[in-house]
Amino acid sequence: MKKMSVEHITHGQACIECSLFSQGTGVTECFAMIHVSDGTLTFEQQLESVRAAYFFLLRHQLPGSNCVFRRYFLSDASNQSSVLMATEIEDPIGEVSVIQQPPLDGTKVALWAYIMTNVKVQALANGLTEVSHGAYRHLWNASMYRHEANSEYQTRIILNDFIMQLIEAGCSMERNCIRTWFFVNEVDNNYAGMVKARNEVFLVQGMNPRTHYVASTGIGGRQANPDITVQMDAYAVDGLQPAQVHHLYAPTHLSRSSVYGSAFERGTCVDYGDRRHVFISGTASIGPDGQILYAGDVERQTMRVLENVETLLAEAGVTFDDVPYMIVYLRDMADYALVRQIFRQRFGGKPCVFVHACQCRPHWLVEMECMAVKAVSNPQFPAF
Repeated sequence: MKKMSVEHITHGQACIECSLFSQGTGVTECFAMIHVSDGTLTFEQQLESVRAAYFFLLRHQLPGSNCVFRRYFLSDASNQSSVLMATEIEDPIGEVSVIQQPPLDGTKVALWAYIMTNVKVQALANGLTEVSHGAYRHLWNASMYRHEANSEYQTRIILNDFIMQLIEAGCSMERNCIRTWFFVNEVDNNYAGMVKARNEVFLVQGMNPRTHYVASTGIGGRQANPDITVQMDAYAVDGLQPAQVHHLYAPTHLSRSSVYGSAFERGTCVDYGDRRHVFISGTASIGPDGQILYAGDVERQTMRVLENVETLLAEAGVTFDDVPYMIVYLRDMADYALVRQIFRQRFGGKPCVFVHACQCRPHWLVEMECMAVKAVSNPQFPAF
């Protein structure tokens, strides 16, 4: 079985951290984190450096590939989003997520890009981006928001819009959605409204603790418009058989989210004929009874986060060696140096971005999410 390869590429004023998963045939998957190397540059210069590195990767390192999803982490969305979106006209393929979660290396912008070869990418009339290959359609949507009065109603309408998009594509939230991200402005005040709406919408869709939810991250993040309190990204897959999807619980280390009134899975594992995808939700320093562990101690919380994630990965039959990228959220910017040191000592140069974002509970200081990809052989299922 082939393993993940990791490469670091310097291009101009940017550094590309890139993980590549390839079986030699079929779809090659590339997961890239692109950072600026000079934080004194203007935003326009930093953005130009990031995008130049992105196009270098896309056109020269992976010719013939398509970026199916990319997320920009910004330091000041109000003043940067319009500049960014004007440049995105150059590359209309794939979904684009834009969120204010300042990179903690002192720069103004970082980019996470998910790139594939040998797939067909098209924008559907219903607003989704469809990525198709073989028996599967991968359906993406990003930066979804509405202008309703508060976080509860914004979430409700966002989810209903996405459900209608899935229905138009012949899918449903319950059968096909694999992963969501909820970015909540002023999360300490607005998270409860988002959770209430999500719980109620999911219940109507036939999703509850006795059935299943989806892997998810709910984290602080701001859009350019301060009146928008919730923004959502989402990923669904059409063509899966029920036996291909499993949910992860790690009950020795974590509680079910329903214990404290939320509605998401700790992780979701999807088996294809030639590979396994494992989606790990935003994971914090939580214990098996849903309690916060090591309040006030970011170092011990970080170690517990890694232990929790490692246990979830093990339940899916993968390890950190199979993880192509990580996103780390810190509530306090002053904790960056310590947490970064822990990650660098443990993972070396694995693609990673550290951003400033508040967790859904004030006493959680650090949270992370990741994905794993592993070569497997499941002849009963079509290849990815």
